[in-house]
Amino acid sequence: MRNDDTATADILLVEDNPGDVRLTQEAFEEGGISNTLHVATDGVEALDFLYRRGDHADAPRPDIILLDLNLPRKNGEEVLEEINDDPDLACIPVIVLTSSRAEEDVVQSYELQANAFLTKPVDPDEFIDVVQSFQAFWLSVVRLPPCEDRDDE
Repeated sequence: MRNDDTATADILLVEDNPGDVRLTQEAFEEGGISNTLHVATDGVEALDFLYRRGDHADAPRPDIILLDLNLPRKNGEEVLEEINDDPDLACIPVIVLTSSRAEEDVVQSYELQANAFLTKPVDPDEFIDVVQSFQAFWLSVVRLPPCEDRDDE
């Protein structure tokens, strides 16, 4: 995370539903805080972004990850497990943002070291409120740990 209060954050949204991507983008725009939102549409693409592979060779290190659990190719739990197994990525806070209300998904996400678990509301206005609340808390109130990027050293 940037160390000064005026810096923007790079946020990786891992979401396969185009409608939820659009609502998240809208919520960030309405929130008036300019952060850079990057989108990966499945678990494999998310890991390519994090490891800077293929089309994502120039990707920035995200300051925070918003991760859906129900993803094609590699699900969110598998992505979360891989992130936390890699010391270079484990310092990036991961917020699970999913439509799942299953208790086992909540428990499993926290066992895999998710920093928070948010359930997506069905109502679009409520969804925007949740994303704006995330933004207000995680990007304004919380002080995130520095996450050194070995490629930047």
